[in-house]
Amino acid sequence: MAEVLSQSQIDALINAAFSGESEAAEEKPKEKYIRYDFRSPRKYTKERLKMLNSVFENYSKVLTTRINALVHATCEVEVDTVDEQRYYEFSNALLEGEVVSLAYLILNEEREESPMIVCASPSIMISMFDRLCGGTGDVSDLPSDYAYTDVDLSLYQHLISEFISLMPGSWENYLHLDFQFGRVETNPTLVQLIGLEETVVVVSINLSFSNCSGRIDICLPDDVLSRIFADITRQNAALRRQLEDHSDEIYYHLSDSELPITAELGRAVVRLRDIYNLNVGDVIDLNMKKDSPVSLRIGDRQWFTGLMGVDDKRVAVKIQDVYHIEGGRKQEDEQ
Repeated sequence: MAEVLSQSQIDALINAAFSGESEAAEEKPKEKYIRYDFRSPRKYTKERLKMLNSVFENYSKVLTTRINALVHATCEVEVDTVDEQRYYEFSNALLEGEVVSLAYLILNEEREESPMIVCASPSIMISMFDRLCGGTGDVSDLPSDYAYTDVDLSLYQHLISEFISLMPGSWENYLHLDFQFGRVETNPTLVQLIGLEETVVVVSINLSFSNCSGRIDICLPDDVLSRIFADITRQNAALRRQLEDHSDEIYYHLSDSELPITAELGRAVVRLRDIYNLNVGDVIDLNMKKDSPVSLRIGDRQWFTGLMGVDDKRVAVKIQDVYHIEGGRKQEDEQ
């Protein structure tokens, strides 16, 4: 007869089972998932976002040097994120009273209508203003609702226009373009700069001084990026056409060319007076055996070796080996 478990034993088994499941659940790492919006599919591939990240990595290095020279202080600049989103997401993140700058793409001497938007956090900008005026750049007591003065806006425009002028250099590996500084908007939430549903790519760049930090957000609209990527694709296609293999076409045009072929039996050094005294029947010693291979020369170079013979009652040379000269050394390959 099977053993019957007591209630305490049953409770112990149940507790052990539950504790084992909980331990297994704790040991299993949690996977991170990103919610994908099928109503607004992603427009840019990972390769293109990676390319933008590379471009702005180069830009951050140039920006570091420029800021250090302007404010005479060490500033660390690095790219934080390169993210695709809708413009309303970027616009909603702007605080009331925040200032943005507009810049316009100039490609092939044509200016794009949609602006690129540059937004810098007030803390990092006020710190640079203070350093430009001889201060230490300490903004620990800066109020959260700080409003830019007219002097601040003038310095703001000066710095941002400097930053924008550095951008074309970071694109040189892909194409030649330029960005033109437009204007400063003190209340961007009331101005319709880009369509709210338009796709944009926001590049966030972190700036850090010894006593403060902040970031600069660069919003690239779809119209600007589409024109840039289209021009890059067009240039790459033209480059590929230039690098295509035209060996068959070249061979076709050269196949009807005429080149002299000379069969060289041997070589000898003869004095001029001996040549003058030569008569029919005289023999010149070529220092070659009777069955030695004959050198076939095309132009002024030896290409083949062969054997003397007769074909249809005419003297002929049968090609035996291919003669190669590579790196100044003779090599023979049998065929």
